[in-house]
Amino acid sequence: MFDRGTTNVDFNPPMREALARVGAQDALHLAVGTDELTVTTLDGAVVEKKVPLPARWLRGFAEVQVIASRMDLRAEATGMTAARFLRSLLRRRSREANVWVVPEGRDLRVTPNPLPGAVYVAGVSRLETLLPLLRFAKRLQMYGPAEPGDAAPSAWTLELPGMRYTVALSPARWRGFSGEGAVLDDLATAGSEADAGLVGMLLDFEPTVELGLLADRSGLPIPRVRAALTRLGAAGRVGYDLAEAAHFHRELPYDAELVRALNPRLAAAHELVAAGAVEVVRDPAGTPVTATVRTGGGVREVGFADGSCTCPWWWDHRGSRGPCKHVLAARIAARARTEVVR
Repeated sequence: MFDRGTTNVDFNPPMREALARVGAQDALHLAVGTDELTVTTLDGAVVEKKVPLPARWLRGFAEVQVIASRMDLRAEATGMTAARFLRSLLRRRSREANVWVVPEGRDLRVTPNPLPGAVYVAGVSRLETLLPLLRFAKRLQMYGPAEPGDAAPSAWTLELPGMRYTVALSPARWRGFSGEGAVLDDLATAGSEADAGLVGMLLDFEPTVELGLLADRSGLPIPRVRAALTRLGAAGRVGYDLAEAAHFHRELPYDAELVRALNPRLAAAHELVAAGAVEVVRDPAGTPVTATVRTGGGVREVGFADGSCTCPWWWDHRGSRGPCKHVLAARIAARARTEVVR
């Protein structure tokens, strides 16, 4: 029986050992079910049971797909050039080294500064997982944000026969993607929860999800479709393929309450709005300019133009890890007022 779906399993040592013993001419049978994955070789069968998906992973899936959708292809190199460069990089640099990589003709080189087109690597040792695959690689592609900062995420994709292997790197070795806050603005968009339900019904394991097509089918403008996809991504139902520059559908259980629980800053922002703690100041044209947010820790001043706030979170991160709860609350309150006026 054949069906479509997603199963979450861990590959433990017995499974890895079984796969390592498979030769080029050996038979291998792979069966993926709703509760387990079974690999059968000439030596017998090995079974991996479905395991719970950690909440932090789910948050990471959502953050990665939003961050990846903002990346551009920065450089690419042939398999031979990529192998030579990566082996040299990992041999000559400290494992903890942070470097910029920039294209130079058909080659790649390291630079100490964020030159145009450069890609940031926080901790070169995190690229080591590419090494065993280099002998099969046809091409290496490097992706980075359209406007890279001092410490920016990056992604590295190896094109292999019949498949691709992608490594996404957070802006610091100690910092995972689960707390980046890239999804918060879209999750705070008015109506995104209802829009996610509508857009979710239109997904059908498409290899690529076209924003324009979803907008036509749903009757929603593209910004609302994008926000809905972010909310679905927060539940693990949508990912982003860098090579195709498009979203794709995957099926993990979607729970609107889980999305709220995984994003405490957003939940706290809604609580501030519900408590009437936000006062928005507008210019004569009705455009939000500043906001005052009253909290137990004091009064916070929010600037709409730059998303700034007087809270410790903003002073520590300056927007590099998404908006703080006060900025989110101000934006939610401003949008709610605008919708009422309209």
